[in-house]
Amino acid sequence: MRTLGGKGNERGRVMLISTRGRYALRVLLDLAQNQNGGYIAMKTVAERQGLSLKYIERIMPVLSKNKYVEGVHGKGGGYRLAREPKDYRVGDILRLAEGDLAPVACLGCDAKTCERKDSCPTLPMWTEFHNMVNNYFDGITLADLMK
Repeated sequence: MRTLGGKGNERGRVMLISTRGRYALRVLLDLAQNQNGGYIAMKTVAERQGLSLKYIERIMPVLSKNKYVEGVHGKGGGYRLAREPKDYRVGDILRLAEGDLAPVACLGCDAKTCERKDSCPTLPMWTEFHNMVNNYFDGITLADLMK
């Protein structure tokens, strides 16, 4: 998620899924759509998806470390999904890539408890919106996107 309007400027904060989140989702979806039990080279995925190979190569270690994909180096190497497409929720993928999907800073995963928490009239609205976004993305799997 990124902010608009300068560093630390909460006034300009908008919920925006970054390139990292979108690429992670596209790479995993490509692997799901083209799985055949073998490993797929990221060069092939990059070409099919029209994505930067260098950028994909920065995302893959995170996906591998968190057991979203299995990788093999060398000739015939590449990546494949570690589980079935139905076992990958879009919300989990985006949170892994983005770190958070919170619409306001006080709901972020690393946020300190806001001093206005008990008196903030907008907190329930932001909390409900945050829950709606997470529930929406958690209700979609890679298998759903393949249909």
